[in-house]
Amino acid sequence: MVTTRFAPSPTGFLHIGGARTALFSYLFAKKHGGRFLLRIEDTDRERSTDAAVKAIFDGMEWLGLAADEKPVFQTQRYDRYRAVAGELLAKGEAYRCYCTKQELDDMRAGQMARKEKPRYDGRCRNRKAAPMGAADLPSVIRFKNPETGATVVNDLIKGDITFQNHELDDLIIVRTDGNPTYNFCVVVDDWEMKVTHVIRGDDHVNNTPRQINILKALGAQLPAYAHVPMILGSDGVKLSKRHGAVSVVEYRALGYHPDAVLNYLVRLGWSHGDQELFTREEMMQLFDIGSVQKSPARFDVEKLTWVNHELLKKMDPGHAIGEFYWHLERIGVSTKDGPRLEDVFLAQRERCKTFIEMSEKSRFFYEDVKSYNEKDAAKHFNPAAAEILESLAATLAALNPWMSDGIHGAVHALAEQRGIGLGQVAQPIRLAVAGMAISPPIDQTLHLLGRERTLARLDAAVRFIRKQR
Repeated sequence: MVTTRFAPSPTGFLHIGGARTALFSYLFAKKHGGRFLLRIEDTDRERSTDAAVKAIFDGMEWLGLAADEKPVFQTQRYDRYRAVAGELLAKGEAYRCYCTKQELDDMRAGQMARKEKPRYDGRCRNRKAAPMGAADLPSVIRFKNPETGATVVNDLIKGDITFQNHELDDLIIVRTDGNPTYNFCVVVDDWEMKVTHVIRGDDHVNNTPRQINILKALGAQLPAYAHVPMILGSDGVKLSKRHGAVSVVEYRALGYHPDAVLNYLVRLGWSHGDQELFTREEMMQLFDIGSVQKSPARFDVEKLTWVNHELLKKMDPGHAIGEFYWHLERIGVSTKDGPRLEDVFLAQRERCKTFIEMSEKSRFFYEDVKSYNEKDAAKHFNPAAAEILESLAATLAALNPWMSDGIHGAVHALAEQRGIGLGQVAQPIRLAVAGMAISPPIDQTLHLLGRERTLARLDAAVRFIRKQR
């Protein structure tokens, strides 16, 4: 069975680049009817934090990239790693190295002085016997890497990559404190989790030949490898905080829907013709790891915002209101008393590109207008506007039923009676009921507000105008 894994280190937030790797791994597994697994590589205890683990889980949950089994934590598997290291020692595929730090420093200094590549020279590799008092000496366990031949990585994205084995030194797999190293843990986990396809960032390319050689020594089936190019900022430099948000959860806070983030990420380095927007089902059916481009992709926030807006305009309200509600609650707006959230979403989505914009511009549906935009008031609130609002209020008070069509007719009739443009009527109304001269169409806005709130706000605006004059 096809099995992929996403294996982040909990030393910070879930990076947007990591989220794309997780997405590619998820889509590949789902396309082939396989398993998608999550592994937390938390062996760096000094830098790994519970908060970072939570950030990974929160980000994955928000994106909807659910693992098919419980997550694996490497720190819970130390005994197994040590046991496998012992098996390699017993088979002669690994050895104990007793070199001191000073010896290693002197070795590397000499190599650099001779302009050689600094690497462990294998001096403990062929010891016929342990040194005197070895039981009391600190030692590491090194993997006995092949000294001849080549290791070829058949990369599904980059093509074949060849590494000469003599250039790979004997990797430490267990430290002096008995704890296993990163590359060794990865190998044992991929083997025992039955991972068939390792999809990860191309910063791991140089780890791959070492991992392949350890897998061969274990007699394990080799997985296929696909190394995804990094994501660059719009300036062509590696994506970082200086480009803005790089954490997945930050994009939620900025008002993006998770489907928009996934749609944008899947197109960073992969495409299916000219198609810009995909359902999750389409992503699973169409994604092809072999079609991922070899060169780095550039992150463009403007394009992400466009994708978000396009999806919101097409999205089923039931799929959107969870995020909409989350943002309204975040800015302190209670939706207990007011129109249905689905209806407000439908009214706002044509003109709001993000949930932040939508939530701020929808506040007036649920809260009284406490002030009017000064610039809009100076432009639209005048004695004529007071008469318009007063006249409209009288007409609307008798309107039955309270429906958009009737409201629409009343507003247009008022403009015709006064011989003025619709904007001269609509803008003072918007300002009166919303506190700003921006809102959904007037008939839709007043219908959602309801008769009582509409009439109260029109009356308040008339009193405000006359008081100012």
